[in-house]
Formats: sequence, C-alpha cells, structure tokens
Amino acid sequence: MAEAIDKARDDNPLGSYLKDRRAKLDPAEFGIEATRRRTPGLRREEVAQRANVSATWYTWLEQGRGGSPSSDVLDRLAKALALTSAEREHLFLLAQHRPPEIRHQPFEPISAQLQRVLDAMTFSPAVLRTALWDVVGWNAAASVVMTDYALLPPEERNILKLIFCNQRVRGHMVNWERDARSAVASFRAEAIKAAPAQALQAMVEELSQASPEFSAIWQNYDIQNYGAGTKHFRHEIAGDLMMEYSSFTVDGRPDLGLVVFTPMTEADAERVRQLLKTARNDR
Repeated sequence: MAEAIDKARDDNPLGSYLKDRRAKLDPAEFGIEATRRRTPGLRREEVAQRANVSATWYTWLEQGRGGSPSSDVLDRLAKALALTSAEREHLFLLAQHRPPEIRHQPFEPISAQLQRVLDAMTFSPAVLRTALWDVVGWNAAASVVMTDYALLPPEERNILKLIFCNQRVRGHMVNWERDARSAVASFRAEAIKAAPAQALQAMVEELSQASPEFSAIWQNYDIQNYGAGTKHFRHEIAGDLMMEYSSFTVDGRPDLGLVVFTPMTEADAERVRQLLKTARNDR
C-alpha cells in the first residue's frame, strides 16, 4: 500500500502537493463550519471556489488530468491555499518547471533588520541594490570607500550611473573599462530576468544618451553572472585598495541583491578603518 502511494506521488507530484496543502488547512480559519468532516482540511470544492475555478477542473488537477495551469490560475490557487512565498514558488516549479515571475511593486525603504545586517559588516563595504541596480541601502564603509550615497539625490544612486556618469567614482576604478564592461554584462543578465521591461528600457535609453561609452558596451550584448571577483580601487585619501566582492540574493526578496566587498589584505582593511575614523572625526 505504501509503495502504491509513493508511486502515485511520483507520477503526479503537483496533485500530491495540492492535496497535502489542502489537507493541512483549518476550515475555521476561512470561516467554514468544520463539523461532520470525514477528512481534515478543506474540501476540493471549497478550494476551487476560493480560487475561482470549477470544482471538476480542480479535481482533475489533483488527479493529474487537469493539464498545465496558467500562471494566473497558479496564483489564485496559491492564495486559495494560503501558501507562503516559498510554497508558492514550489507550486510553480511543480506545475511549470520554473519559478514564478518576480512581482514588481513600488520599492519601499529597506527594513531596520536589513540595515543592521549592513552595519554589522563594519570594515566591508556593502550595498543593497534593486533589479535596476538602484542602491537602496549601504553601510558606512561603502560611503567612505566608494561614494557617500546620502549626499546624492535618489535618482543618482544607481551603480551604472555612478560608473558611467560620476567622475569621482570613475576615478576610483583602476580597471575602469574592464569593470564597466563586466558590470553592463552582469546588469543585462540580471535586469532582463527581474526588472520591469518598461523601466529597463527607459533606464537604458537614459544611460545611452548620457554616456556614449555605455551605449557602445550595451550594444555588444555580452552577458555574464555578477557572482564574485576582485576590484581595484584608487582612493584619493587611502590610496590603492584591493577588494574581493560577492553578491547574494536576499531571501524572500528576489528583486533585491546584496553586494559585499571584503578587503583582501590586512593592509587594505587598515586603510578602510582609517577612512572610517577620519569620517567620524569630521562629523
């Protein structure tokens, strides 16, 4: 009997997942009378009604006969079953063999918890960036090594705009052409997947008009992952700084990326410490 159940799950993983999620819901939480039920959770008809699909079609879906559901239907099923973001992603992977598209919403200030994460990296410059590479969070080390984001208008706090249009930032980059090409190739790979199409087009047009160099590099269509690597900065006060960088996606926020720069040597770390000390003394 157990082998038959395992085989059914393997043959119809989407249906098995829907049944499991449905069985674990408490009808009372949805204002449904739970008396005289032979099985736990919501009935198929109740899930179908909440998802605005026919009970027959939903039954077929659990039985592996419903065909491939659309993204809109999967979203409605996720809401009907009160799935978390991780559970919703698993639903899409089972049904469409891909994660759901990223939901684009007006960006809100980062949480205090995320800011504390940035601040905890005392001597490692770190920034939080959106899918369009707008910098929305940073720590003190990033301000003294790269640029003081707080002094910039919000519309200028963008990594590509700083690379191509900010002469001070450009002057810090010893290997500017290599790093600029790498940044554009990484941005293309990330933004096409995660950024709103209209916003991406508008930004590319704006940068192309502001910087012929960006326009030329963008037209090369190079693509690469940002991942990890090294950067060579030449600071007007601290001198040469060698940094390793790593990028991460923030869990639960696929539209938000964390980039951390780590001093490669103790001498580099000491230069960052001196910059921070000088900045504190100047306040």
